[in-house]
Amino acid sequence: MKRLIASLLLGGLATLGGTLGLTAASAAAPAAPAAVRTLPDFADLVERAAPAVVNIRTAEKARAGRAGPSMPEGMDENDPLYDFFRRFFPPNHPPVPRGPSPGGGEEIPRGQASGFIISADGYVLTNHHVVDGADEILVTLTDNREFRGKLVGSDRRTDVALVKIDATNLPRLPIGDTGKLRVGEWVLAIGSPFGLESTVTAGIVSAKGRDTGEYLPFIQTDVAVNPGNSGGPLLNMAGEAVGINSQIYSRTGGFMGISFAIPIDEAMRVADQLRASGRVVRGRIGVGIAEVTKDVSEPLGLPKAAGAVVRSVDPEGPAERAGLEVGDIITRFAGKTIERSSDLPRMVGSTAPGTKSTIQVWRKGALRDLTVTIGEMESDKSASRAGTPSPGAKPKAPVANKLGLVVSDLSDERRQELRIRSGVLVDNVEGPAAQAGIRGGDVIMAIDNQDVTSARQFNALVAKLDLRKAHVALVRRGDSAAFVPIRPAK
Repeated sequence: MKRLIASLLLGGLATLGGTLGLTAASAAAPAAPAAVRTLPDFADLVERAAPAVVNIRTAEKARAGRAGPSMPEGMDENDPLYDFFRRFFPPNHPPVPRGPSPGGGEEIPRGQASGFIISADGYVLTNHHVVDGADEILVTLTDNREFRGKLVGSDRRTDVALVKIDATNLPRLPIGDTGKLRVGEWVLAIGSPFGLESTVTAGIVSAKGRDTGEYLPFIQTDVAVNPGNSGGPLLNMAGEAVGINSQIYSRTGGFMGISFAIPIDEAMRVADQLRASGRVVRGRIGVGIAEVTKDVSEPLGLPKAAGAVVRSVDPEGPAERAGLEVGDIITRFAGKTIERSSDLPRMVGSTAPGTKSTIQVWRKGALRDLTVTIGEMESDKSASRAGTPSPGAKPKAPVANKLGLVVSDLSDERRQELRIRSGVLVDNVEGPAAQAGIRGGDVIMAIDNQDVTSARQFNALVAKLDLRKAHVALVRRGDSAAFVPIRPAK
């Protein structure tokens, strides 16, 4: 039996060898080796770049009634950050003063973060939220030299800050080209997560142009970024800074595989202005905007769902003087296409005040060009409520039209108050209009591409609508307006 098994095994091997063609002739002509891809070696890159990455510690003067950092009350022991808080900030542990500050009083540590040197004479980039409210900024290099930093300027909208230290011949990071960054490309972060200085983490670019901020198309990565990494550089494989690590998506406070970096071209544009004048000047046209959805674009005849819907117009702003109206859809600015509404603030913001620019809008089923003179960004004004029913408004008998709306005419005084030429006041709402979100007190200014001039005219327009199709109403509520899709009743 053993001999039989051995024979079968030998026979099987011979057959296998014959099938694979393991002969002297084939052995003499080996197949070409397949290309082998290996993981990148980051060591040389880190050795070059790390000396230009700094640790930033901030402190603030002790003030009455302000406690130092401590473990959050009732923190669960299973929380991923429990051990960190237990080790560094025990429960009810009092703040440890660093000693007297030059301005009087004691200084309390606020936290640690990161930054990186962009010039040999000591200019350092970091995040606005790192230095915001700090009375003292201490910058430590990898060779353990420590400098007191001076805040040159900081910009909340982009979360970029520029700090200056008194030193020369410093190592600096070369600046990369964000436009050449590709999704899937390897990138590195160097920083001080949880105070652990010169920590290196690696990953790839997960996406570009993420809209998580008003003026910034963030770079999304899966590089491990944690508290303390803020302000540190995101590096490409050439060792160039392509971003500033700024935010993470997290439900626990710790890294969950999604982090965001400020594109370096945006950051350097801000840094140049901060260095020149200590502040950032942005253009404005004075409009409130919203996204264009498919439910809005189709009834209005737009070729695709793109652009920015004008929801409100500042009565004293450049857009008002240029002739922009609520309900216009801005499709191009200064010759550039507006794909998403978030594109417009970035384009306008980067335009110098005083510049004359052409704005293309879609209005009443046709394109038209308007010329606007860019103003300078100013602080937001407090909006007054303007969409509630006026005390003198007398609702009609509650007979709803096909959309479920009972409307009444606006008085001349009310139209002047709202700064609109026409529209009707919603007295009561039910049916499809109520399901669409229209409420009593709203003002309907247009239906599809037709202006609403009176309650009678509006009801006549509604009577002719095909309710098997979707329609869109331009609705004013408060100080802004929006297109509201009204879908067929199910």
